[in-house]
Amino acid sequence: MRMLVVEDSAKMAALLKKGLQREGYAVDVASSGTDAIWMAGECDYDVIVLDIILEDGEPPVDGFTVCRQIRASGCRAPVLMVTARGAVNDRVRGLDTGADDYLTKPFSLPELLARVRALLRRGPVPRSPVLRVGDLSLDPAQRSVDRGGTSIALTPTEFALLEYLMRHQGAVVTRETLIAHVWDFAFDGDPRILNVYLRSLREKVDRPFGRACLQTVRGVGYRIIDETVGTAAN
Repeated sequence: MRMLVVEDSAKMAALLKKGLQREGYAVDVASSGTDAIWMAGECDYDVIVLDIILEDGEPPVDGFTVCRQIRASGCRAPVLMVTARGAVNDRVRGLDTGADDYLTKPFSLPELLARVRALLRRGPVPRSPVLRVGDLSLDPAQRSVDRGGTSIALTPTEFALLEYLMRHQGAVVTRETLIAHVWDFAFDGDPRILNVYLRSLREKVDRPFGRACLQTVRGVGYRIIDETVGTAAN
């Protein structure tokens, strides 16, 4: 098994390499984010142990950026993020950029090894396919949306709604289904909030491009179709 350890502390990198090699792993070490991105593109690693705080390099490239870029380039190796940061938002950010697990310093080598074994049992990370409706594209892995090459910024709720509709292209999705998917079955707010979000989506992904993909099916719900001309339904 071949492993990449991304750690800018020479002492920590040496300790990790020695401990992992003792367990039979072939270990490469990258001390900067730039080196890590290059090495991940050149070698097929079975797992990557990635520190978030990386100060080597000019300019420094942190672990979040490394993970995002290697995923964008097609690297499917499981990634274990290691950091002194323990805040929930940092863990969420790490997982959202493509990491598979998170380990907070200080940690023991046996715990690291156990996490690595668990990741290896899972195997490579399958990349979510890019969803397309006409020239509208949504990448679930990168959390990105564009139309005809123009990037579109969406809120998390707008993204979730658009993703669900695009996964069911052409089908009429009921209002109840959309609310249950994006909020939950226990949603007890005003269901008219859905109208607000769909209107906002149209303003971002349809109207600026002269499209009418997002359509209202009166009395039932919504659908998205491959429509290249016209004005969006009211």
